[in-house]
Amino acid sequence: MLKTIRGVVISATNYQESSKIINVLTEDGIYGILSKGCRNVKSPLRLISNKLTYGEYIIYEKTDGLSTLKEGSVIDDFKNIQKDIKAMSYYIYMTDLVNQVYKHENNKNIFNLYLNAVKKIDEGLDSKVMCNILEIKLLDYLGVPIELNACCKCGSTKNILTIDPDAGGYICEGCYTDEIIYDAKVRKMLRMYYLVDIDSIKELKINDYVVEAIDRFLSIYYDRYTGLYLKSKSFLSEL
Repeated sequence: MLKTIRGVVISATNYQESSKIINVLTEDGIYGILSKGCRNVKSPLRLISNKLTYGEYIIYEKTDGLSTLKEGSVIDDFKNIQKDIKAMSYYIYMTDLVNQVYKHENNKNIFNLYLNAVKKIDEGLDSKVMCNILEIKLLDYLGVPIELNACCKCGSTKNILTIDPDAGGYICEGCYTDEIIYDAKVRKMLRMYYLVDIDSIKELKINDYVVEAIDRFLSIYYDRYTGLYLKSKSFLSEL
């Protein structure tokens, strides 16, 4: 049965002499697709079968095996991202992360969050910030959201002093022991990351220390609560 899907190629593996097996991330999940002859220079499937390409794919769908690519067209190859090693590195990590999140929950909102974040990076917005915004939103689908409404120890909404990645959220003055103090600006922006509609973001004006503090917080939180260890994440620390 012919089916049209839109998605991003998250992996591509050479198959036989001239073909590839590609995995395409869509809002309906991940499709394994055989792209016959796409490695030939003149193949019309060549560009659409490249990793990290966002395109429209017409496939012969199989529910019990690999579907076969009939034809396709590139919607966006995110050329601006490709010109920037930092942006590309974050794009690769975000793609790997979303692939892992889909293993926990298949929800079309995951793909939409991911695609909107990638588009914003391609438009020139800060790749670290957009990645962190995506990270904090994906925690809901991993089943480990940060407590951003009340003290994670006692439930109080008053006298919030800091936020702790090990404890899992806000900590009030009464429950504070020796946790790192994240000031009000960091706490406020972290909550804004969670609440903001990615598609509505036009510009980013955030102090560097706030950006770095949130990035460190989320790295610790992911290590503590998700169990996800991605090679593409470790590469980001070397940039």
